[in-house]
Amino acid sequence: MASKVFFWNLRASAKAPLHARMRSLLKAAKVERYINEGDLAAIKLHFGEQGTTGFLRPLWIKPILDFISEAGGKPFLTDASTLYVGQRGEAVSHALCAARHGWDPLILNAPVIIADGLRGEFEETVPVKGRHLDEVYIAGAIAEADFFVSLNHFKGHELAGYGGALKNIGMGSASKKGKMQQHFSTGPITNPEACTACEACLRSCKVGALYIDEESEKIALNAEKCVGCGGCFVACRHGGLEVDWKVGIQDFLERMMEYAKGVLQTKRTPCLHVNFVVDVGPDCDCVGFTDAPICPDIGVLLSFDPVAVDQASMDLVSDAQPLYPSQLPFGVTPGQNKFTAIHQHVPADFGLSYAEELGIGSREYELINL
Repeated sequence: MASKVFFWNLRASAKAPLHARMRSLLKAAKVERYINEGDLAAIKLHFGEQGTTGFLRPLWIKPILDFISEAGGKPFLTDASTLYVGQRGEAVSHALCAARHGWDPLILNAPVIIADGLRGEFEETVPVKGRHLDEVYIAGAIAEADFFVSLNHFKGHELAGYGGALKNIGMGSASKKGKMQQHFSTGPITNPEACTACEACLRSCKVGALYIDEESEKIALNAEKCVGCGGCFVACRHGGLEVDWKVGIQDFLERMMEYAKGVLQTKRTPCLHVNFVVDVGPDCDCVGFTDAPICPDIGVLLSFDPVAVDQASMDLVSDAQPLYPSQLPFGVTPGQNKFTAIHQHVPADFGLSYAEELGIGSREYELINL
């Protein structure tokens, strides 16, 4: 059965500016019927890594936050910490990065709460039935929230091929342990040359998987003991531990979809997904810079079905005129998938078929223009 996807093509006027058009989208989808008085509403988004300029603008989000508040909800802006060392690897730096990018609770009337706690260890274990996993580790504040909204900057991604609702939900809502479980099945790679033997990572490892090798006096790993919690990445300040991106792309995508299923299972009511198909760059907002867009701005899509909203967004980007100069190879034509043209390692369906198989949603959709 086709899912409804509501679409605004970014046209506005003095009588219908952005906030009015966003409100029309939310009203058309009857979002208010799923919000109860006092509901704590997790607004999951990407605050943007330092150096990135293509992340969602806070003032685009304000009408959505206002709508949820008027319906009786209490929205909070949230994301979980990253595996890699950057500006969002633990809660203090992450919150400061969000503040620098304009996510001000006094303006938006919604606080920033890093969902997996101070060091990425606040999580809830959720059972799932998937091809790879039987339980997933979801950031605690997201799992505990009453209502869930994913606000997604639709663009390319260097590993998954594209980033939209499903990646924001599945990868973005996982704790550090959950992110490690999606990316690889073993522990980190040790980099003894960079190790200073400060032992900070040893103190963070609760299972004793890390140790200082007596001969080299550098960091070493007992992989059999490692549980993949990711805490050592935060503890190491010298590059002595590196992420081992070990799982193949197909397995990675399927694990990510199983995580998306786990997040959605924590909610009693349907979850809302909003894709902003603007500034469609070739890579994620994590990379620390924003490259030229690969197509013109298209619009905002909204649905209670994350598979349908991603498929609809993908189709619109594919049909759009390609833009140059950009990372797109020359010769790409409207109708050709722009993300596979750039990221040729990714399966043609981007894992969406497996998401459909898991019952997360449908790739069939009805696009409702507003």
